[in-house]
Amino acid sequence: MFGLFRKDPVKKLEKEYARKLELARDLQRKGDIVAYSKMAAEADVVLKQLEAEERKRTEG
Repeated sequence: MFGLFRKDPVKKLEKEYARKLELARDLQRKGDIVAYSKMAAEADVVLKQLEAEERKRTEG
């Protein structure tokens, strides 16, 4: 019953991943390759967290 109001961590991570990819794209378009690389690395970390959450969901 109380799980109804609980936020889904997978959806939150998906939104964060998409936001970071968009920021990385915009930085690349501006020509700031160093900032693009950092943002892409951050997006990769979020993607790994997302994959771990999805794995956890399917296992248990």
